[in-house]
Amino acid sequence: MRKLQLYGRKKRKMAIHRTPLLGKTKRVISKNQKRNKERMKTRQLFKTHLLSFAAICSMVLATASCANEDIAQNGTGGNKDKNFTTFVTGEPTKTRTSMDYNDGAFYWEEGDKIYVKDDDGHWQTSNAVDAAHAHSASFTFKVPGKFNNSGSYKVYYPGKNGSNNQVSIPASQTQTEPNTTKHFGESGDCGTADATGTIGGKVFSFQLNHQASILVFQPSTNNDVLKHCYLTKIEVSSNNDITDTYTLDPTNGELTGTGSGKTIELTTKGSGTYANGFPLNTTSPNIALNGAYMFIKPGPHILKVRYWVKDMVTGTEGTVTKILSSFNYQKNTYYDMTANLNIRDYDGGQYYMWDAKDQYWKGWEWTTNLSDRQPTVNDEKGENYPKTNGDSRWYSEVYPGYNVQNDASKNSLFTALPNVNVMVWYAMKGDPRWDAEELWTTMGHLYKGGMWFLKKEKIASKNSTTTAAMANADPNGIDWRKTGKVESNTTLNSGQPSAGEIGNYFYLPALGDYGDGKLTSLQSKGYFWSASGNPIDPKGAYALNFESGSVTVRYYYRSHGFRVQTFE
Repeated sequence: MRKLQLYGRKKRKMAIHRTPLLGKTKRVISKNQKRNKERMKTRQLFKTHLLSFAAICSMVLATASCANEDIAQNGTGGNKDKNFTTFVTGEPTKTRTSMDYNDGAFYWEEGDKIYVKDDDGHWQTSNAVDAAHAHSASFTFKVPGKFNNSGSYKVYYPGKNGSNNQVSIPASQTQTEPNTTKHFGESGDCGTADATGTIGGKVFSFQLNHQASILVFQPSTNNDVLKHCYLTKIEVSSNNDITDTYTLDPTNGELTGTGSGKTIELTTKGSGTYANGFPLNTTSPNIALNGAYMFIKPGPHILKVRYWVKDMVTGTEGTVTKILSSFNYQKNTYYDMTANLNIRDYDGGQYYMWDAKDQYWKGWEWTTNLSDRQPTVNDEKGENYPKTNGDSRWYSEVYPGYNVQNDASKNSLFTALPNVNVMVWYAMKGDPRWDAEELWTTMGHLYKGGMWFLKKEKIASKNSTTTAAMANADPNGIDWRKTGKVESNTTLNSGQPSAGEIGNYFYLPALGDYGDGKLTSLQSKGYFWSASGNPIDPKGAYALNFESGSVTVRYYYRSHGFRVQTFE
């Protein structure tokens, strides 16, 4: 497992300056908001910048249900209701409708409540922030019950989906426009505070500390196809729980309890301009264009992130997957997740007849301006495919005899391919998994559909064998290089491997094939040559074929235009 490397990462804390004469708390944030330039290695899939949640304000102009609230003890003022105790939060001179981009202020929202245990150990619920006082930094919460025996009480804010000390981080979160935090209260925002006052007094003040982690997504792309697509949702899966109902610990405020939810979906669609989702037409991170925020449970996680994107012209919708190695996500902290969504692109020049010297469409490639060039879409036919053995694109006709091993020898691309025995191991023991959603491009078009296979070394390890032994015989000890056989695996798992396992797999797209110049099965089937000729037919050779419900190894006519592709 690759260890995530974080370059140029800084944790910034909000400076707190008190004005003693006013008894108020003033929040000041540094003006230096520049991030270090990207210095991630090519292999790095994500760049995460670790920042204090208190500094998230420097990225958004949006709404938060609650935040690190700097509290002023304002006194009882006109409070005449002796049956209630006042818990004061906020600075009256600042509005806090949302987190302010420049000064880092956070805001209370309509419907927010706090929960406090009274002297009798009973949970008491405050009044809710009303419409008249929404979007304000200052709010006076009135809490019933007895609060006479202590100068300090624990305050709980469990978000809008929770109560008392129970917090719900939902598996389904929604953000209706870019770079807004209005959904925080419903998405798992939570916190605790020690409210302080005088014993027997009626006014307590508190500063709320957040207990969840936030992922801040900022996808970009250099892919000309994806630039015209929209981000419809972000799906995050973990090797352990990141979503469920948790308990706020009274000692340290942290989320406790072991949940079972390992996947969160953040829908990024709204109305009007954002009815189709958030735009992707940026080549660099742009928080204002498509910034999206997700709450997760803090802790060490291996994350798999699937960006769901949709081409509104063709209607094609699928995923671009990124893997984030194990990392310990801290509470009260947000992580700036910038990802380049340059999806896999497959060269149209990798279709060959078996062991041919040159590729199937050499001289007539799809990139040329010739009128009868290589077909690029299903059921399109071209006439300039190889037809005779005088063509360098024609298959190898070498055949040493019946049941005699016949390995590819004319083209180094073929000699480097897995032989038929190894192909059988991939098919039968490689845990093939059909993925109907992962996006890729070929020959200028966007497609989805393909198969995940365990890597060869993992297959060997799981089956107590070696890669050398796999090349000499199939799982049943049969050497297919010297006999004619067909075998299929129809017992397949579906969907991508889990976040903790996906690094053990590799992906093959359903790139179809050419037969007599016609392209077929693109997006529904994959055909991949092996290095082995068929020992019982001079015109045949072995290949691996897959579709959604099966993986098959068998012999085909060498004249097919199948893919020559590296296996891992």
